[in-house]
Amino acid sequence: MIKKRSKKKPAKSAVKGAKAAAKGAPRGKRAKAGLTAKSTARSQAQSRPRPKAAAAANPKTNPKPAAGLAEGVRAPDFRLPRDGGGAVSLADFAGEKLVIYFYPRADTPGCTREAMDFSRLANQFAAAYTKVIGVSADPVKAQDAFRDKYKLDVPLVSDEAKSMIKAYGAWGEKSMYGRTFEGIIRTTVLVAADGKVRRVWRHVKVDGHADAVLAAAREG
Repeated sequence: MIKKRSKKKPAKSAVKGAKAAAKGAPRGKRAKAGLTAKSTARSQAQSRPRPKAAAAANPKTNPKPAAGLAEGVRAPDFRLPRDGGGAVSLADFAGEKLVIYFYPRADTPGCTREAMDFSRLANQFAAAYTKVIGVSADPVKAQDAFRDKYKLDVPLVSDEAKSMIKAYGAWGEKSMYGRTFEGIIRTTVLVAADGKVRRVWRHVKVDGHADAVLAAAREG
């Protein structure tokens, strides 16, 4: 019975032994032994498993940033309830400049300062032919209480479904005290009289922000 030749590759020690033997052999045999050793080494290298490519980034550990609203595009349409009853829509401001500021939650320190700053400058925005509205996911009842408590002059829009908030790029990943979560990113959008987005402020810092927006509205 003819035995099948084993396909098992020689170990590194075997290659070293073959090279050592080649040194003491005559020149012709030495060359042949050298070729055999090289062939054995090449075969072993080809049989070794290749390292796997680095795994693709995990979207959970490397989340994509929230998509922002690009300047120059037409502002997304909306129609939502507001404080005091009734509704407000983008069409209500046709031919006028409009400032829309998105805030995380009514009657919280930062949101209160921001609302009061925009209210303080309401007449100056009007002189610049610009209207201002605030938007959050709070229910109308909370917006009413917020307006009455601080005597705010800026309409407060309720977007509980977060449809407008997301359309304007004001929803995304946030972090606080080492905790990561999704929520409203403090964002302001200036819409020009032609209905196109003129300027976008994201991750707004409250101090001095309303004044900066007024300056941009005055530019035209």
